[in-house]
Amino acid sequence: MAFGVNRQELINWKKRVKAGEIAFITHYWQDPRFPSCTSVTKVGCADVEKLIKWGEKYQLKQEWIHLDRDYPHYDLFAPRQIEILKAEGINDQIQRFNLIDGNNPHAK
Repeated sequence: MAFGVNRQELINWKKRVKAGEIAFITHYWQDPRFPSCTSVTKVGCADVEKLIKWGEKYQLKQEWIHLDRDYPHYDLFAPRQIEILKAEGINDQIQRFNLIDGNNPHAK
């Protein structure tokens, strides 16, 4: 279950993905398969080759891409999520979703 983003943010992410940009969206998330994860960052790009090249920068495997028909993307979880958001300068999502604080066991 995803929450913490509004419809317009999701629409903007989808537009950027379809336009061939590397686009980031973070949201709170709950899944019983991953009980220690409270958020996920989706990094998408409709140009799958571009997404693969971007992922290689962070040692992300090509087979980890969710080949969603319209919105191919990686799912990033802590601690890699935090590391990559920092490297990409996406500090607003780190702060907004409290990814680095005393209560996050994955924060560095």
